[in-house]
Amino acid sequence: MKYTQLGRTGLKVSRLVLGTMNFGPQTDEADSHAIMDAALETGINFFDTANVYGWGENKGRTESIIGNWFAKGDGRRDKVVLATKVYGNMAADGAAAWPNHDKLSALNIRRAVDASLKRLQTDHIDVYQFHHIDRATSFEEIWQAIDVLVQQGKILYAGSSNFPGYKIAQANEIAARRGGTIGLVSEQCLYNLAERRAEMEVIPAAQEYGLGVIPWSPLQGGLLGGVIKKEVQGGRRASGRAAETLADPASRAQIQAYEDLLDKHGIEPGEAALAWLLTRPGVTGPIVGPRTAEQLASAVRASELELSEELLTSLDEIFPGPGPSPEAFAW
Repeated sequence: MKYTQLGRTGLKVSRLVLGTMNFGPQTDEADSHAIMDAALETGINFFDTANVYGWGENKGRTESIIGNWFAKGDGRRDKVVLATKVYGNMAADGAAAWPNHDKLSALNIRRAVDASLKRLQTDHIDVYQFHHIDRATSFEEIWQAIDVLVQQGKILYAGSSNFPGYKIAQANEIAARRGGTIGLVSEQCLYNLAERRAEMEVIPAAQEYGLGVIPWSPLQGGLLGGVIKKEVQGGRRASGRAAETLADPASRAQIQAYEDLLDKHGIEPGEAALAWLLTRPGVTGPIVGPRTAEQLASAVRASELELSEELLTSLDEIFPGPGPSPEAFAW
């Protein structure tokens, strides 16, 4: 496994990030523990979760599964760079309308971090991420709350998720002006071959301010994982966002061209999509959310895959991307 610095920090993280969103809803606790053990064995040290994972009446369940895994000992917690998120409503069922149980007020940040620490059975979170922008809360208030948590040793770094470029800039300019926290050190954004809008402003902003970029949904909901080939072979059919995309003839032809290209090169589509992200400027590592040991092994193979310049050029021709701003929408 290869490692890199997380943005401008001295923190070394693996170039694959273990996503845990399936732990609980789709993968039971025993299998989730087995996947985390296998991830460590392959050298993956960066684990990502969120306080709302588990969803609905089970929100918080994913963090609890990870906490129970840490409790097994054998240095598990010390080997992991742990990232979780705050923003979603964590009020108990029946209290969803009660105020101050979500978003990024100082009160909710304090409440949420203590609850996450309890579920995760640890004394600190390495990267505490804002899951979404909060238009009602100033960054002065947010950074004041984060400064206190850093001083208390409850968190080490702060990161963002789903932030537009201007909010990354605003957050870090205010952090610099306050002179306390070092500001955002990572941005977790939607980014893959089929969804490249982040290249316009989000990734340039992250690079300018020294944030590591952590792409989520690297296979675009399965669309880039050989979905047409699987359908033809009688395997799992596309669903959700992938199915909606394939319903459009032009989009289906694009995905077919992608799969045909990789078949010509003898490369699995899902592995090529991950390997492509690892060639992109500013990318720390994509989030992979394996449900099985084989899916994890496939992701590890992708991290070792070298894509030729010819193949990279061909991929750009199929998925050209918007280009940087302002040229993407102006002269």
